[in-house]
Amino acid sequence: MRPLRVPKLSRAMPIYEYVCMECESHFEELVRNGEAVDCPDCEASNVRRQFSVFATHGTAEQPSYGGMTSSGGCCGGSCGCGH
Repeated sequence: MRPLRVPKLSRAMPIYEYVCMECESHFEELVRNGEAVDCPDCEASNVRRQFSVFATHGTAEQPSYGGMTSSGGCCGGSCGCGH
């Protein structure tokens, strides 16, 4: 019996989440091999990659980050944009 062959992904392009430190725009970008990323709204290069957050199904009525009552601002305070 021959082993199963798994195709190599030679040009994988992960999707990263970013925040622009100039205009505070939040956006996603496909990035290949450490390409430089510019803001699609103001074209500034002063952007920061964010930790990706994904949704899961649970029984809680409110999100665990505190919802609208948290003081973290637009992104829970993780982006450093000051809101």
